[in-house]
Amino acid sequence: MSQSLPLPCTAAADGPARSVPSGTGTLVATTIGSSLAFVLGSIVNVALPQMQAAFDAGATGAQWIVNAYLLPLGALVLIGGALGDHYGRRRVFQIGLLIFTASCALAAVASSFPVFLAARALEGVGAALIAPTSLAIIADAFTGPARGRAVGTWAGAGAAAGALAPVAGGWIVDAAGWRWAFVAVIPFAVLAFVVAARAIRESVAETDDRAPLDLVGAALVGTGLLALIWGLVALPDRGTTGAVMAALGGGAALLAGFVAVEARKGDRAMTPLRLFRDASFSGLTGFTFLLYAALGGLMLILPYVLISDQGYSATQAGLALLPFPLILGVLSRFTGGPLADRYGARLLLTVGATLVAGGFAWFGLVPAEGVSYTADILPPLVVLALGMSLSVAPLTSAVLSSAGDRYAGVASGINNAISRIGGLVATALLGLVLLGGDLMAGFALAAWTGAALALGSAAVAWLTVRPA
Repeated sequence: MSQSLPLPCTAAADGPARSVPSGTGTLVATTIGSSLAFVLGSIVNVALPQMQAAFDAGATGAQWIVNAYLLPLGALVLIGGALGDHYGRRRVFQIGLLIFTASCALAAVASSFPVFLAARALEGVGAALIAPTSLAIIADAFTGPARGRAVGTWAGAGAAAGALAPVAGGWIVDAAGWRWAFVAVIPFAVLAFVVAARAIRESVAETDDRAPLDLVGAALVGTGLLALIWGLVALPDRGTTGAVMAALGGGAALLAGFVAVEARKGDRAMTPLRLFRDASFSGLTGFTFLLYAALGGLMLILPYVLISDQGYSATQAGLALLPFPLILGVLSRFTGGPLADRYGARLLLTVGATLVAGGFAWFGLVPAEGVSYTADILPPLVVLALGMSLSVAPLTSAVLSSAGDRYAGVASGINNAISRIGGLVATALLGLVLLGGDLMAGFALAAWTGAALALGSAAVAWLTVRPA
């Protein structure tokens, strides 16, 4: 998923700070806090079959375990950054940590499925407050080359956490059960909160540079996505009933209302529509949605298939996925610099997405029986990682370049939200796979769908992104 988050203009808050600012402490707190969202997502992927069985949730329930978290995160990540700009980034960051900690505790002790889903939704709300403010805090605390090193450390630590989380989470799930996976992240959230209270200087944005506090837009996009996703999840099971069609139509109408409101607000909108007048930015938005929809579906269904159909333990499934984040984390720093400077984002995005499509197509050829990890799973996973390595960092640079300095922060935030919404929609559509009787046949169908989406993103990049 895209790690590009807003870097808005900052200024120290008025009045004496209650903390003693510390660059090291600031980096520790923000890195731990922002990593929590990625860690929890990776853990849930390998724990999903156990959670589904514990609540007798069925295929639809498995989708909602994931989407209950992604929905508020995708819908509220932009407003979370705006709240930090207006009311104090450290304050909003700490509130997000409190919500995240309490919701993890609630998920760990949830006795019913509705309570568990409510806890997952609150985790998404907390993450939507943590993610954008963490990078804005770094931008305020560091300047010049030190800021670049701090952001690199922040991103690298997040990649490392994402790599270790499936393995550590899988071990916890196998050894103690899925509830302890939620308990395990609580001490880290508490640590981030305590360090933030002591080390982070409070800051807000200058009045003219604050991200818009677009509550109407946030409400419309949130409720619209909820209705649309509910309709997509229910469609395979219920068919085209009145409730399903009303949800799909109502969701589309609410999202259309969101567009109308944003157009009326102009530059004070949460999503300034003037950005989409630029063909490159519009193309990059489409590229992000298609590519991350493909990837989001795979990263959910692959561990599910390995555990439910191939007999892997949660730990083994986590180890099986490990090459993907390792390759992505190591190579992205090079593709975002020397290669992007030499060949340009257009070529790298096109080649990267084409490689991703090739990896998906390879997964589509996985046999129904006698699956070998070294022959059938590892090679396409490596190809996928190589393709994403060519795409992630150049995508961030291209988004910022297409938006210009004035809109760089909000454009980066929009791109981040779109990547999460792409994964959200993909998860909603996985009911077509999970409700089928043959899981491996459904996996192949999902893989070929992913290949088509990735090829579509490659075509969008080639046709719309400005050449170097």
